[in-house]
Amino acid sequence: MGYLTTHILDAAQGCPAAGVRIELYDVGSGEAKFLAEAVTNSDGRCDEPILGENSFAAGVYELRFHIGNYFKAVGIGLPDPVFLDVVPIRFGMASPDDHYHVPLLVSPYAYSTYRGS
Repeated sequence: MGYLTTHILDAAQGCPAAGVRIELYDVGSGEAKFLAEAVTNSDGRCDEPILGENSFAAGVYELRFHIGNYFKAVGIGLPDPVFLDVVPIRFGMASPDDHYHVPLLVSPYAYSTYRGS
């Protein structure tokens, strides 16, 4: 069975982003259905897959990274309101047997992602 993992790297400071709240939603029906929530550890990763083998299914999902609160907490001077607050990444998982990894590289003014391994 497949599973979903993620991690966050703070590109502005060159380190993992610890303490970031992440929410996972199933958005395949057109409505966002909340599935799970996690907070990143000191390595910028979740301690467990955010969607494990028992809950994994092919479909369209959205991760929401609460990055504005992270940058405020680490003391980076930001305008109010912040430019990036909640970063949503919508993606599809087609194979129910694969490991999907969706990392976030982020700074206060930009972000990128890719399908990791």
